[in-house]
Amino acid sequence: METLTLARPGLAELVAGVRELTARSDAPRTTAFAVADMLRERLPSPEILTEQERLGDPDHYIGHTLHTEAAFSILAVVWRPGQGTVIHDHIAWCAFGVLQGVEYETLYRLDGDHLTEIGRTANQVGEVSGFAPPGDIHRVLNTGDSTAISLHIYGADLSAAPSSVRRVYDLPVR
Repeated sequence: METLTLARPGLAELVAGVRELTARSDAPRTTAFAVADMLRERLPSPEILTEQERLGDPDHYIGHTLHTEAAFSILAVVWRPGQGTVIHDHIAWCAFGVLQGVEYETLYRLDGDHLTEIGRTANQVGEVSGFAPPGDIHRVLNTGDSTAISLHIYGADLSAAPSSVRRVYDLPVR
């Protein structure tokens, strides 16, 4: 029986680059920034997803797992207008880049019994960033009128974890 492998333009180069960087065993924040720098140079086009995958889901944002291995996972996330996350943090470092649309992000700091908003950014096509816990509490939202697509590289094997989210924050924001 023949196995058909889906061609994902640019994915093989990303996997090789991330594999090389994660093999160094640097501190999580250092790795996140190094992967972000590499992603900035190798950011693929939205065509890394099929036409059907780029449509997203009408009910909620959707992540398409493109690659997993012990040291990292690569996902493409499709956000239709109005879709977003709850306030959360992550189990591992992350680097992400925007392939299409705008990804609006609000950053928070945990201050005991409440969260304090510490920043907002509108991540445009081609923009790349990286972060690592602790201090990675955020919310992502597509407030635009077109579908947004972003590529996320997490420093964890998401085939072995239920999610990249460590904790959801249901606290007042001040």
